[in-house]
Amino acid sequence: MVTNVTSMGRSGVSDWLLQRASAVILLAYTVFIVGYILLTPELDYSQWRALFDQLWMRIFSLLALLSIVAHAWIGLWVVITDYLTERAIGSKALVLRLLAQGVLALVAVTYTLWGIEIIWGF
Repeated sequence: MVTNVTSMGRSGVSDWLLQRASAVILLAYTVFIVGYILLTPELDYSQWRALFDQLWMRIFSLLALLSIVAHAWIGLWVVITDYLTERAIGSKALVLRLLAQGVLALVAVTYTLWGIEIIWGF
């Protein structure tokens, strides 16, 4: 049996709710960006930069970034724990599962820090 030690929430319900909330945030961000591009026909770098220089847009972008990471972590955790099992691949399942989660955690942290650096210009 796989425990939820490496899942995002304390239970399957909280993971499910977090994934749905992150999906809503990502939808709102996508609709906003697409709408902005469509409603600004002569969009240039200075307008794009002015949009992302605003505090509310940086916060919205950070929220979208964190939503992507949370959404991906939960989704990949489910896939890993469903398919990297002893029944499917034998006695090395635990090691492979922990290795895969470690690699994914490293990628998630790297992309999160990189995204924060890009958004806030550190």
